[in-house]
Order: sequence, then C-alpha cells, then structure tokens
Amino acid sequence: MFHPPCGPVEGWRDGDVIRASGIPYATAARFQPPSPAADWTAVYPATSPAPACPQGPVPFLDDVLGTRYGELPGSEDCQNLSITMPGDLAAGERLPVMVWIHGGSYTTGSGDLAIFDPARLVAENRVIVVSVTYRLGLFGFLGTHNGRPGNLGLLDQLEAFRWVRRNIAAFGGDPDRVTAFGQSAGGDAIAHLMAMPEAPSLFQRAIIQSAPLGIARGRAKMNHAMGIAADSVTDDTPAMDVVAREAEVAQVARKFGMLAAMPFGTQYGHAPLPEESGIEAAWDRSAPDIDVLIGHTTGEARLFLPRSPYLSRLARVPLAGLPLLRAVNWLVTETVYGRATRRFARRHVRAGGHAHRYILHWHAPGNIFGAAHTIDLPLLLGTRKTWEGVGLIAGAEWEEVDRVGRELRALWAGFAAGAELPGSGGIAGALGFKAA
Repeated sequence: MFHPPCGPVEGWRDGDVIRASGIPYATAARFQPPSPAADWTAVYPATSPAPACPQGPVPFLDDVLGTRYGELPGSEDCQNLSITMPGDLAAGERLPVMVWIHGGSYTTGSGDLAIFDPARLVAENRVIVVSVTYRLGLFGFLGTHNGRPGNLGLLDQLEAFRWVRRNIAAFGGDPDRVTAFGQSAGGDAIAHLMAMPEAPSLFQRAIIQSAPLGIARGRAKMNHAMGIAADSVTDDTPAMDVVAREAEVAQVARKFGMLAAMPFGTQYGHAPLPEESGIEAAWDRSAPDIDVLIGHTTGEARLFLPRSPYLSRLARVPLAGLPLLRAVNWLVTETVYGRATRRFARRHVRAGGHAHRYILHWHAPGNIFGAAHTIDLPLLLGTRKTWEGVGLIAGAEWEEVDRVGRELRALWAGFAAGAELPGSGGIAGALGFKAA
C-alpha cells in the first residue's frame, strides 16, 4: 500500500519488481486541455494496465516489433501512468526516477505495451520507472483553424510530470532526480517539453532517443491543410470513426514531402509551445538546468525502406543497387535524425548546458533491418518472451541481446542517477558517445 498526496494506492508484486499500474494523472473532455485528476480517499487498486488511446492497426509494426493490435483496451480516458519499482524497496529509500514517453509517430503505442516493460531496467539498476500513456493522433496532436487546440498530448505529458513531482516520493522516488526518456516521437516530445519554463523543476536530465527533429520545423502549412480535412470530426464522432478519419487526414500531408513521414506531431504557436521563431530561445532558457544525452542509430531509415516497392526494385539493380540503397538510408537518417540531433546538442551546450551525443550501431547479424529505428527498444525494455524471434532482431541470440542490453540499461540508469559521463566512451561493438 502506498500513501501519496493524490490518495492511497494499492500496488502488486510481479517477480523482481513491484508495480502500481493504471493510475489516473489527468482527465479531459475530447479536444480539451487536461486537468489534474482529482484526489481520492478510498484505496485505488492500481492493478490493471493503463488503457491505450484509440488507434488503428499497424500490421508492419506488429510483425517487426512483436506488438499485437488490441493488446490493451482502448479508451479516450487514457491519461494514466504506471510505476515500476524494485521488489526490495526499503522504507525511506529515495531512488532515481525515469519517466518513459513512448513513441509511435504520435499515432500509435501506449505506455504499458509489453515491448515497453521496464522490469529489467528497474531490477538491475535500482531505479523507478514511470510509464506514461497520453492522447494520440486527432485526439492529441492536431490543432485546427476553427480553434481546436493542438498539443493536447503534450499537455497530458506535462500533467504526468507534475503528478510525478507531487507524488513519486511515496513510491520511493526522488522528485529531485527525475530523468525524462523517450524514443522516436517520445524523444521529440521530451525535447519540446524542455521548452517549458517549468521543465527544470519537473526533470533534471533527458535522454532523447532517435527523435525526428529534422522534420519538426516548417510544418504550419501542412498542419493547416490537415486541420481543414479534420473539420468533420466532432465531439460526438464515435472514437473508432475518429481513428478512421485520422488515416484520411494523414493522406493530406503527402504533398509536403519528408514532413509527411510523421504528419501528426507537436505544433508551434499552440500551448504550451511558443511560435516556431521562439523555440530556440525557449530551449536556451532551460539548458543550464537539464543535462542531455541525445542520439540515434546508424541506420534509422532501414526500418522503413524495406516497405518501399521502389527501393526494393532499386536493391535488385546489378552492382549499383545496394550502394544506392545504402546512400538513401544514410541521407534519410542524416536528414531526419543526425543533423538535427547534432544541432540540438551544440545549441544546448552554447546555452550553458551539458550534452552528450551517442550513436547506436548494434544489430542482429545478417538482419535486413540492421541498426534500424527502434533497435534500442529490445536492449532497454521488454523481456525475452516479448522479443525473442521478433523480426527486428531475428538472427541474434537472446544471450547477446541481453548482454548488450545490460550494458545499455546500466548506462542509461547511471546517467539518470547523476553519473557524470566522460568526454567519450561507449559499449564495445554497440554504441559510442562523446560530449557535444
């Protein structure tokens, strides 16, 4: 039993960890900003996973990542978080806290998916992980010209961090040692949360994994066009009809080139973000108070390239095909992830902050995806049952995945605990980092 300020919470033991799952941190009507969840007096049974925001199936990701569509129930009331703690937590202990913001192009995923299970990270390194579920797609990330707010999912995340600040001590966490970490859209969200004036009071370190910062700017015209296409969605439209409409709205983005790779996302000029012209200054203000570890994989684009019929034909061209395919992979990885990551880190340091950049190059031997986007996930989260035999790491022995994973989890957790990283270092055969 836990006794945080929000009200009493009943958790449960799960092997080497203790969990408190599906705790409400906020509430909101459709297309409205969130409000903090009301406190309670009766014991809250935190024994069920947080529901997912309603979303459509993505069969490709189910095949490659081992997710299962419908794995979690869907609900618009999805502003819940789950806490995973070491099973031998001592009374009065105060452990580093890591708040996980999941990815999924701002349209798919959920904090409590099995592939995001933080049990290994928690048990091996004595940290506490808080997994956040938030609104996605049309529910959370598209403002319209008729006044519908943008960034509702980002506002949800902000409320989750405020909840952690207020309540996490009751679960053995140190509210002054909080690290935000997230991958893909989750990393992008964390980068943008850093623009909030209150960010340094909510988290002191950030691990930004494979954030598509290279396509975060210049989206206003695309978002406007998408907003017009979304006008037919109302407060009364059934949730799964909203999801169906989401795919049609995303089609509007296709004429905007590379930006359409992630049509939904954070929108400048919508609360809580400044206008695009002011984002650098907003980031600079928080830089001295938030240490950053930011990076990407060597072959981010390789998750997506095998799906392209054109590129599949290109790969079969004698002699020139494979070199051209490697060049396309490099160009997309560099444009969407690499260049913007380096710029973010350098700007952060110029503004008085500390930043390290990493490159992850581990991959399963002979696997078509190589060191693709999401290759960090099986190394950090989930279990052998979750990942063994999954397409992304097919060809790798689980023992090798877990060996590299243990080192990566220790590196991430050490950073979260306050360890000062050296000027350069890494994990042999898997990852290298250096100070920006």
